[in-house]
Amino acid sequence: MVIRRVRLVLLVVTLVLLQTTVFPHLRVFGAIPDLCLVATVAVAFEEGPQTGAIFGFVSGLVVDLFLASPVGLSALANSVTGYAVGVFQSGFVRESRTMPMVLGFIGGLIGGTIFAIVGGIAGQAGYLSLTSVRVIIVAAIYDSIVALAVFPFVRWANHDPDRGYSRR
Repeated sequence: MVIRRVRLVLLVVTLVLLQTTVFPHLRVFGAIPDLCLVATVAVAFEEGPQTGAIFGFVSGLVVDLFLASPVGLSALANSVTGYAVGVFQSGFVRESRTMPMVLGFIGGLIGGTIFAIVGGIAGQAGYLSLTSVRVIIVAAIYDSIVALAVFPFVRWANHDPDRGYSRR
């Protein structure tokens, strides 16, 4: 259990560092992927809604420390997205090779939409605009692409040697 938590913390730190230092230089049409959101989707897919929501909140709060948006906005978007994906996967999703990309895209749409709507309600200028819609869609596509790389790392970090590996 301790090893798993250490790995998850290292995963979040690594993803936040990549998201704040490398990916701003790799913008596509003004959008960058939300690596912690993709990791949240992967955790929710593996562990279910409660763990997805908790991981999303913690990882989103860490991301919020580096953003100019209100603190807690990413935490809210990531936790709701993690919960939603966890509920979705427990109901009827079967694992396939394309599932990380599909879930990365869906998670990017959900998380980006929540982020923009709540940010707009909180008074952030420009969050409720057509430009935001374009950025959300491009970021979701970007999220689906990076999901291919993020999902295996999350699976590794989330593996607990004491309980064996089995998806709920």
